[in-house]
Amino acid sequence: MEGEFVKSVEDGVHLAKRIYFGKDRAVAPPKPMTAMEKASLSYLPESPMLYAVIGDPAIVDNPDIPSYQPHVHGRCDPPALIPLQMNGISLEADCYLDTAFITVTGSWRVHCVMGSRSCDCRMAVPMGEQGSILGVEVELPRKSYSTKIVTLDDESETEKVAKIEDGCFLKPHIFTLSIPQVDGGTNISVTIRWSQKLLYCNGQLTLDVPFSFPDFVTPAGKKISKKEKIQLNVNSGPGIEVICKSTSHPLKERQRQAGKLGFFYESDVLNWSRANFVFSYAVSSSHTYGNVLLQSPPPLDSDQREMFCCSLFPGDQQCRKVFRKEVIFVVDISGSMKGKPIEDTKQVLCTALSKLDSQDLFNIIAFNSEKYLFSSSLELATKKSIENATQWIGTNFIAGGGTNILNPLTQAMEMFSYTQHHIPIIFLVTDGAVEDERHICNVLKSHLMQKQMICPRLYTFGIGLFCNHYFLRMLAVMSRGRYNAAYDVDSIEVRMEQLFSRASSVILANIAFENLDGLEEFEVFPTPVPDLSSKGPLVLSGRYRGVFPDTLKAKGVLADLSNFSLDLKAIQTKDIPLDKVLARQQIELLTAQAWLTENKDLEQKIAQTSVQNGVISEYTQMILIETDKGKVVTETTSKRKVSTAPKKIEEPKLQKKTLLQNIGVGFGNYSATIENIAPGTAETKPETAEILAMAASNCCGKMCDICCCMCCIRTCSKMNDQCAIVLTQFLGSLACLGCFACCELCCSGNDG
Repeated sequence: MEGEFVKSVEDGVHLAKRIYFGKDRAVAPPKPMTAMEKASLSYLPESPMLYAVIGDPAIVDNPDIPSYQPHVHGRCDPPALIPLQMNGISLEADCYLDTAFITVTGSWRVHCVMGSRSCDCRMAVPMGEQGSILGVEVELPRKSYSTKIVTLDDESETEKVAKIEDGCFLKPHIFTLSIPQVDGGTNISVTIRWSQKLLYCNGQLTLDVPFSFPDFVTPAGKKISKKEKIQLNVNSGPGIEVICKSTSHPLKERQRQAGKLGFFYESDVLNWSRANFVFSYAVSSSHTYGNVLLQSPPPLDSDQREMFCCSLFPGDQQCRKVFRKEVIFVVDISGSMKGKPIEDTKQVLCTALSKLDSQDLFNIIAFNSEKYLFSSSLELATKKSIENATQWIGTNFIAGGGTNILNPLTQAMEMFSYTQHHIPIIFLVTDGAVEDERHICNVLKSHLMQKQMICPRLYTFGIGLFCNHYFLRMLAVMSRGRYNAAYDVDSIEVRMEQLFSRASSVILANIAFENLDGLEEFEVFPTPVPDLSSKGPLVLSGRYRGVFPDTLKAKGVLADLSNFSLDLKAIQTKDIPLDKVLARQQIELLTAQAWLTENKDLEQKIAQTSVQNGVISEYTQMILIETDKGKVVTETTSKRKVSTAPKKIEEPKLQKKTLLQNIGVGFGNYSATIENIAPGTAETKPETAEILAMAASNCCGKMCDICCCMCCIRTCSKMNDQCAIVLTQFLGSLACLGCFACCELCCSGNDG
């Protein structure tokens, strides 16, 4: 889909050159691009974009000034995508703890289609770190569209199933949605909402929002007003000082309170923003710090227990000691890893080995249907052993075979020495699903119940959508580890390096909390509590009944094996929407638990949380609601001559609901794993020519079943020329049409 999208946009940009903008001298002709500009140009969106979907190039024209160009024959297959010109853009960002909520409101015009014609418009929304779409609203003169999350039981309310490009992800961070049949010259008002994570580095939190617009969305003519607006609010909780570090756009400070910052920017511009909106801030502290926020649930919340959120930040102390490690890399080298997945994994693994401390211990287990060990025991991370390991990786990491995770994982857990001076880590990388995943979780659980001071941590990494990401997440949660994923192969290196960096920088382990004995129906996510790393904050959430203590004591073990404790003050807050901030984390953790336990009540709870907060889940789906705006009719019922103004009555609005594509990651694809299908590869439909050939062969096969070859030869030899011509034409038509079933196959294989 990505390659087809880029080609369609490229075709659309070329097709847009047909548009005539009149003799306005303010309209400058497009400057020819240099070779360097062409090389750096990307047709993948780097900001919210709208495109006109053009199947018939003859409709492309200026809706205000017809150019009467020669007729264009043929059609665009796939349809070209012409980027629509943008009239205004507004960005609002609200940052809470480690999460940001983004709202983008923009106005686009269908400037490239005749006023008498219409076309579909396709929206593409790139999101930042771990972005999750929350909702889209579209306003047209006569219609409006909005998305909504519904449970799977509500699917019966929808009237049809959307096309494949409707409500799907072009890439893991780019959400797309199509709006049907918009007239040429129409102004489209769009509001897009999503959430994303803040990046953390050296004590600073950074918001990075895609906000770089290409030149070809700038309206033609310098006289057209172009307004750009940015509003930013930061709320880190009461009693915490927030310090602004850097910003990419000229913001003006509007608010400064304890724990809060507010900024604003508005300007009439000649050209739209050419850079992402990036804002960095720090919460001043050199040591580990945190707080506990308390809040009552909203009135309509299905769970009326009190809410709490506990945050632990590592601080910006650079010389903090990290745990020594015993790390075993358990890496999938099955046939589906062939190509970029295994090459990128090898690169990251070699880099990770080079960053090990000389006192760390390591080993490598490669697996497919079998397992292959670098060494029979853990090796000290000396320069020589790392060189040997790098050579071994180059020789043995050859993609092939099936996938068996249990055997290498079990052997890895038996290799650790379980000394108090090292933290045992298993770094698991896979792109496939296996049948015995729940059994693997039970084996790990029984192993973790053994009494060790520091149990093995599993840092799991999933590649593509064929592996079961909830299985990998469950392994990480059970062992106090972490999980990450690369849903597309282009992000493997970055994501895997992030995960290993977090695993290598643990500063506080075996975290637990005191003073909670008096609470009832207490629930915390995740359980058990993961380790605290210097590479990012630790955010916990939960529900309870009773009176929360004024101070929560957090305990743990430092890298020098000394005990650590920190008193966290509990604060009531109303201006941070904890239910929205924590909804995605809770849904993902509960989904992993529901998968493991196969608990239907838990699935229903997840669906309710998903609907209430507008966050996608595996047990809900997104629908598109189309609303026809009612006409205003003047009521004239009275026959008396009364000087009263006539009443205006608005006709009832009609709604049509469309079920969009399922945008969850799913629970893995065991069949694709067995067939060793590479990540990102989709099953291809047969081409039209192949279907016709199948039809012809099927029809001819049936004819042969009725009549033998010798009979056919004898019959044909006695035919005159006219009969032979008629028979040839008849058989040719049969070869093209085939049987009725094959015709249905042809239609279904090519969208009718």
